[in-house]
Formats: sequence, C-alpha cells, structure tokens
Amino acid sequence: MLLEDFASLVEEALESLPEEFLERLENVQVDIEEWPTRTDLEAAGLHSRSKYSLLGLYHGVPLTDRGAYYVALPDRITIYQKPIEALVGGDAERIRDQVKRTVIHEIAHYYGIDDDRLDELGWS
Repeated sequence: MLLEDFASLVEEALESLPEEFLERLENVQVDIEEWPTRTDLEAAGLHSRSKYSLLGLYHGVPLTDRGAYYVALPDRITIYQKPIEALVGGDAERIRDQVKRTVIHEIAHYYGIDDDRLDELGWS
C-alpha cells in the first residue's frame, strides 16, 4: 500500500473518534513510519529484532500523570505501516480495521489507559 493511502486510513481513524475524545486531544502529533526504530522497540520493552511486533507507539506523558503545571513538547503517536500490513496481509479492509484499532489503542495511552485495561476492553 502506498504511504499516502495508509496516511488516509490513519486520518480516517482519527476522524472517527467520538467528539468527546477529540475535544481533549491536545498537543499530540501523529506520525507514520514504515518500521519502528531500535529505540522505539526498546521504549516499548521489545527486543530489537521484534520489528513486526510493534504496530504503534505513544511517546509522552499520559493525561492522568500530568500535574497542574505540566508543560512539554507535543506528545507523539507513531503508527507503523509495515508491521500492520504484515500482520493482516494485503486486504485493504483488514488494514483499515487494524489501523483504526491501533490508533484507538495509542490514543487510549494518551488518556492514561494501560495495556492491562486495554486487554480487558478488547483493544490490545
């Protein structure tokens, strides 16, 4: 899939979020990369050879951990195209669904929802 097409799926996933989530989503940059870097894998607690395992990554301080005087650079969410495509194959609809699932998962981290809770909710 072309990067432009993949970027459109990420944008579509963001726009599909409920308004109450979009209203509080501030100072967050969403990037698309083909593959996670070694640093990204380490930040996620994965082995440096696990590049197929990381579909997205939230870089920042969750809202639930911020104090009243919190000031920082924009938080960042990175969505990794090639691992998503490798996971679901070339079917465009399955890619769309996985992109949406990954975007929701990473946005949840911004709101302070951890992986255990995402597992409970079926969004891991």
